[in-house]
Amino acid sequence: MSLTFFGHPLSSYCHKVLIALYELDAEFTYRQIDPSSQADRDLMATLTPMGKMPALRDDAAGMTLAETSIIIEWLDRHHPGPAPLLPRDADAALTARQWDRFFDIHVMNTAQPIVDARLFMADGAVDVVAPWAHSQLDRAYAAADRQLAGRDWIGGDFGMADCAATPALFYAGILHPFDAHPNLSAYFERLLTRPSVARVLADAKPFLHWFPFADLIPARFR
Repeated sequence: MSLTFFGHPLSSYCHKVLIALYELDAEFTYRQIDPSSQADRDLMATLTPMGKMPALRDDAAGMTLAETSIIIEWLDRHHPGPAPLLPRDADAALTARQWDRFFDIHVMNTAQPIVDARLFMADGAVDVVAPWAHSQLDRAYAAADRQLAGRDWIGGDFGMADCAATPALFYAGILHPFDAHPNLSAYFERLLTRPSVARVLADAKPFLHWFPFADLIPARFR
């Protein structure tokens, strides 16, 4: 088997690539990384510039790739599935990439400091970090809600941007719900109907108790 995926079922960015792998019906070996293992941390340091998950090794091509969007573009180009994850039209692909970056940067990366404050900072840090993060998430939710008016998927047909949106909305929505945004809420429900998404979230379920805000996870996901 040519492809090996290095990641963990709880990681949001691993979710993004796993959804793509399942959408493409790709055959791959899943090498689960244990973040508490020094050996696994050393392994990741050999695979990605910052030693962060996920990584993808393609033995047939002699390539090891980091960064989720790069991994998905590689898969879409060299291991295509039933439907492309990026439009073949170059201009349309830019729209898909724009919304892929939007969800990574303005949703997932904006929510992450709240988690980091709970995990790595002093008591009370969440109360300092969360108000700013919530305000920026509100802006992002409103922007996505506008984009989704009259659309099923964020960047055209289902694709890379939707792979990014799923874990971003899953985790950010736990920390700061987006119920006030009807288009975005309906979009998230559509994402949940994808078999690829259902599989990823089912595989994450045994690990969700490790999430530092596990008590806020909606009952339907536990």
